[in-house]
Amino acid sequence: MMDILIDLWRFMRVRKKMWLAPVIGALVLLGALIVFTQGSAVAPFIYTLF
Repeated sequence: MMDILIDLWRFMRVRKKMWLAPVIGALVLLGALIVFTQGSAVAPFIYTLF
């Protein structure tokens, strides 16, 4: 898993694609939010966002 992150960081640094960092971060946070709230009472409210 760490190799993927290192390769992604190198790609963004070499190709000058640093604008991808906030996009990837937001996607990771959104995915974590969905995974961690799946079994809770908050889940129906999150699914209405999509």
